[in-house]
Amino acid sequence: MMLRKNVRGQKWIALGVLAAGLSLIVLDGTIVGVALPRIIESLGLTLTDAQWVTSLYSVVFAAFLLSFGKLGDIYGRRRIFLTGVAIFILGSLLAACAGTARLLIAARAVQGLGGSMVLPTTLSIVNATFRGKDRAIAFGVWGAVMAGMAAVGPLLGGWLTTAFTWRYIFLVNIPLGLIIIALGVLFVPTSKAGGDMPRDLLGFVLSAAGSGAVVYGLIEDSARLAVLVGVVLLAIFAWWESRRADTALLDMRLFRLPTFAWGNLTAGAVATGEFAMIFILPLYLVNVRELTIMQAGWVLAAMAIGALVAGGSARHLAAALGAARAVILGLSLEVAGVAAAVVVVHGERATGWLTLALVVYGIGLGIASAQLTSLVLADVSPSQSGIGSATQSTVRQFGSALGAAVAGAVLAARLNATLPPSIAGPVASSAGGAIHAFPGADSIATAFAHAASTSILVALVFLVLGLIGSVRVWQVSKRHQRSRESVAVG
Repeated sequence: MMLRKNVRGQKWIALGVLAAGLSLIVLDGTIVGVALPRIIESLGLTLTDAQWVTSLYSVVFAAFLLSFGKLGDIYGRRRIFLTGVAIFILGSLLAACAGTARLLIAARAVQGLGGSMVLPTTLSIVNATFRGKDRAIAFGVWGAVMAGMAAVGPLLGGWLTTAFTWRYIFLVNIPLGLIIIALGVLFVPTSKAGGDMPRDLLGFVLSAAGSGAVVYGLIEDSARLAVLVGVVLLAIFAWWESRRADTALLDMRLFRLPTFAWGNLTAGAVATGEFAMIFILPLYLVNVRELTIMQAGWVLAAMAIGALVAGGSARHLAAALGAARAVILGLSLEVAGVAAAVVVVHGERATGWLTLALVVYGIGLGIASAQLTSLVLADVSPSQSGIGSATQSTVRQFGSALGAAVAGAVLAARLNATLPPSIAGPVASSAGGAIHAFPGADSIATAFAHAASTSILVALVFLVLGLIGSVRVWQVSKRHQRSRESVAVG
């Protein structure tokens, strides 16, 4: 009995370590946004550079997730997790020391590589370790960390940038990462499914090149054709993987599971909308509303407040409504919050109204995040938990990169359409930092606010698509449940 309690206790300690590792990489996806205006000023970044600082992390993250999800299944998830944390620490050190835009962008790529090892292994260890009621609680913790840390990022970034320097948003990862490695060695269980590593180099190249080309084409004005090339490469990747079966990098048979297929489509759309808004809002708050970095961080922290409020009730809501309906409720609140944000930003209403809109959005985020993750993996077998979790994480990360790229592209296009070229160019390339260098700054700020509201409107469209997808997830999960019940009765 005592041994069983010790094993159970170690399992929950391990969950805490995994949650801490997850916190590092999730924070890094959102902590940079609020510091971007200061980084732009410090290193002389253009809007394109700023988009790459935000997006390249997610592009590299998405490119390697499938590979490391599979490697974790075969060679050991703890080993890949700890290696990923170590690489992430290295990337953080390089980012903190970067003296040019290129060096910072390269460091973000290293961070993305480390993150791509951490995220799928945390989720697959949870999926393989916990069962029954414990599994529901563990997924609730995992989802709460995902939502909460993503929302806390702007506040922490604002504080570190204001109290110290923007470099501390990266330096803080180093001691935390070292502690996670030490505790991971002691408490995280070894976990693997075994098998052989599929030799699917072409699949890896197609997926990485396809996702990279799409984001590159959206960010670089002169390379729009790359978007089409990327889409074609991703289509070829899907066809190639469907022919390779057991030796594939991505097991396309997973998409025969309705909840997995529709859940991933929903997660991708939601991630695109979420990160489009997160990219734009700090630029708007600092350059149009003229808030300090810390003040902007507090406004964006409203998302964290909403997520924390929802975190305590999310599991109970899921138990009462069912996971699928809880996701629908959460995404409905996200849509309502972002719709309100569009109205506030376009109408240049008081910042307090934007804060309230973000609280509503955060509540929805806290309710939907954990349950959507659980739904996507509900019918995935433990032996495929690594590749299953890596697939849904890849979709989310690609959506994140796409969100920042789309938001920046829409912002630049609207500024070019509404301002004279002599003004639009500097304002767009500085991501709004040059607004007050021109006569008539108020009218330029208004044009920037309208462009920002258009970008947020695009984010809203993606969230609405995610909401529609979540309704479909509910329908197929309900049908699947009836099918299982009829088989059990028969």
